[in-house]
Amino acid sequence: MSLQMLSWLVVGGTFLLYIGIAVWSRAGSTKEFYVAGGGVHPVANGMATAADWMSAASFISMAGLIGFSYNGYGGSVFLLGWTGGYVLLAMCLAPYLRKYGKYTVPEFIGDRFYSNTARVVAVVCLIIASVTYVIGQMKGIGVAFSRFLELPYEQGLMVGMFIVFFYAVLGGMKGITYTQIAQYVVLITAFSIPAIFISLQLTGSPIPQVGLGSKMLGENIYLLDKLDKIVTDLGFQEYTTGPRLSTLNMTFFTLSLMIGTAGLPHVIIRFFTVPSVKDARISAGWALVFIAILYTTAPAVAAMARLNLMETIQPGQTDNLVYSERPQWFKNWEKTGLLEHEDKNGDGKIQYSADSDINEMVKIDNDILVLANPEIAKLPNWVIALVAAGGLAAALSTAAGLLLAISSAISHDLLKGVFRPNISERDELRASRIAMAGTILLAGYLGFNPPDFAAGTVALAFGLAASSIFPALMMGVFYRRMNTQGAVAGMLVGISVTLFYVFQHKGFFFVQETAFLGDMQANWFFGIEPNAFGAVGAIFNFAVAMIVCRFTAEPPQEVQDLVDTIRSPGMPATS
Repeated sequence: MSLQMLSWLVVGGTFLLYIGIAVWSRAGSTKEFYVAGGGVHPVANGMATAADWMSAASFISMAGLIGFSYNGYGGSVFLLGWTGGYVLLAMCLAPYLRKYGKYTVPEFIGDRFYSNTARVVAVVCLIIASVTYVIGQMKGIGVAFSRFLELPYEQGLMVGMFIVFFYAVLGGMKGITYTQIAQYVVLITAFSIPAIFISLQLTGSPIPQVGLGSKMLGENIYLLDKLDKIVTDLGFQEYTTGPRLSTLNMTFFTLSLMIGTAGLPHVIIRFFTVPSVKDARISAGWALVFIAILYTTAPAVAAMARLNLMETIQPGQTDNLVYSERPQWFKNWEKTGLLEHEDKNGDGKIQYSADSDINEMVKIDNDILVLANPEIAKLPNWVIALVAAGGLAAALSTAAGLLLAISSAISHDLLKGVFRPNISERDELRASRIAMAGTILLAGYLGFNPPDFAAGTVALAFGLAASSIFPALMMGVFYRRMNTQGAVAGMLVGISVTLFYVFQHKGFFFVQETAFLGDMQANWFFGIEPNAFGAVGAIFNFAVAMIVCRFTAEPPQEVQDLVDTIRSPGMPATS
């Protein structure tokens, strides 16, 4: 059976499964729409959280970033930041927010800081960070469809929008939760099977994590040593050593991803769907296990994919692949526009080098590496089709969670919480679905004009959440003296400083190789790139909030007592 037919069957089958689950789990109340009724089993919620968490950035783009843009070692910021941030969220925030018992993050901030102003500011920050995040998911959907279903990028994105619209608008959190469980199974299977195949091909080990540190099959050289030799022969930095820019930048980038993770509303609201605080802790542990399966495999996928890619196009000074003899996978990806070749010197060969004049002859979008890897390794067509389904599952699952977070902020926090507090449950549910539909249309529009590769855009979203929402949540839970004025001032300053810095250096979106960074670094604050600036914004947020609250009135005593109650085991919250 042809690859195209298999892709239609596998991807179409998974979509029918998602739609069927959405119909079966249709939300009938606002509680089911926002928090799936609050009765999801902790293991199931852990699996859904993992799917919600492992977006297109994790499945499609992260290995590409590790393999190319962040050159191996530098890519560890994503592994450390995203997994470390999840631990921070599970330990320091999720149980306390679950105990408080509200539907959304802005609702907690509004109640904790006894102010609709604080609630509205939180909604604005949430929307800015979440919409930025959605762009990355839409890029992933378009990339996957454009290749494996042989559709133009725009048409593939429209099909993805329709699927998300159907099961997210119909089912709300209840439908999304059970759909995400199915999507996790699909995406982790799709990521693991090709990794096992390729690890066996290259090293003889069926465990990719072991294969990464093993010798090449039939050769007396370790896989990473061989990759180091290939990249250094072409003039690139050694794959296994040295940070991408500076140690300070790497530290702030990791910190920004960590605290941004703990401030992302679409992940936090998952802990509101379980019956109790104890279940929230259990589901957090299971989610970490499910997440670790992919995250420990990604470095092996990145290294093996880059090695396969370079060996396939025969890198070097004298034995480059003749363009007319390029393999079929190269031709397939050229059709998408995500892989391009320009024969500048007219020698009819494909050349890839650190020399910018030569390197411009081959342009490779980071986001194609994982999806193209099975084709490059000549794996069976069913494996290639499975990877397409996995990439789409990853993008769709996170997009749905983000869209729900945005629509809930609009309908529950703005409409019911501020403008129409007496709205009926039926009208609120209708408003939620309308807001969801509008958000999908906005996200789709932005997806047609993505600023860059998926993980680069997502990293910016984490920085925005880190600089605005995370400090407000931490101070709301652990600092009883924090008041309305301090929290609002901190959020406004944090996100404003971060946005200003990003727009001042907006060219970073298109920087994919270290060779192009020299001139831009000279204007960076202590050499910190815009993607890493969220941690600096968070420092501004904390500092301004602390200063302002010291010169303004203390919170009411009942609010301070509530903070103590949230952190006290065995005592119910009195929200």
